[in-house]
Amino acid sequence: MGAHLITGASGFIGRHLRAALLARGEDVVAVRRPASPEPKAGRSVVVDYADVDTLTEVMRTERPERIFHVAGATKGVTYEDFARANVMPTENLVAALARAEHTPQRFVLVSSLAAYGPSTEDQPKRESDPAEPIEHYGRSKLEAERVLEGAGLPYTILRPGGVYGPGDVDYFELFKQAEKGWSVFFGNRDRWFSGVYVDDLIDAILTASTHERTNAKGYFICDGVPITWESFQRTIGEVAGRKVREVDLPEALVSIAAWGGELLSTIDKKPRLFNRQKALMGKQTAWTCTHARAREDFGYVPEVDVAEGARRALEWYRENGWV
Repeated sequence: MGAHLITGASGFIGRHLRAALLARGEDVVAVRRPASPEPKAGRSVVVDYADVDTLTEVMRTERPERIFHVAGATKGVTYEDFARANVMPTENLVAALARAEHTPQRFVLVSSLAAYGPSTEDQPKRESDPAEPIEHYGRSKLEAERVLEGAGLPYTILRPGGVYGPGDVDYFELFKQAEKGWSVFFGNRDRWFSGVYVDDLIDAILTASTHERTNAKGYFICDGVPITWESFQRTIGEVAGRKVREVDLPEALVSIAAWGGELLSTIDKKPRLFNRQKALMGKQTAWTCTHARAREDFGYVPEVDVAEGARRALEWYRENGWV
């Protein structure tokens, strides 16, 4: 059996995926950038994704059975920032496989619901819907999908909704606020989104990577129950066991904060999660999807609901001194 190659193994989803594969006794090789930390378990190789020659040597040496391409960026200001992190690595991984004359059993790309754009309150995104990303991140993820679709490789694409769980930094602020007795809304109280607990996403990735019906297909992954931000944040407060004060801030503050984030990025050259692109995403009424096709094709059934997922995440944040 060949190795399983993972990109982005030091990130939130990648860490959980690597741990799950190692728990199964798989040979795991993490492709990591020069600045990324060395994983505590499993093998790794240091490669700059712009270096196709070294990537080719990795493919030629490892002959990976499966490739899990999780690496990417959610922070940036210009489209070029996102293309450099989300599109170029996909292009060069594909090019390296061609040069090495190696075809893996499956190339799994972890994309995003953002690649297809927002939904409406009463109509979650389906795979048959047109892809209509509205901002740089979503466009770059869609372009990466198109690269893989045209590569002539066995592939599967997974597009999760909002992923949360132990070790996540994007939703962490909501847990931190709840621990301090606050729940702050920036005009998004009644807006909808589809989330997925990280363990359910990992199960979907692993199952889809070996299932014969998932070849050359893409899937939305979520817990199947769209939720408002009000309900999500109240659930976090409930599992925290805190009396939480809710605060509604004007949506106009989002635009001001977005401009401020970009200004700081211009000054110190450090990309920030919050900018005008993220503000545009936040203005949408709904970011929801359905996992009906995943359930039909490879039996995906999420096991962790929001209350249990929030409880597990908060327990991890507390145990690890984040809150």
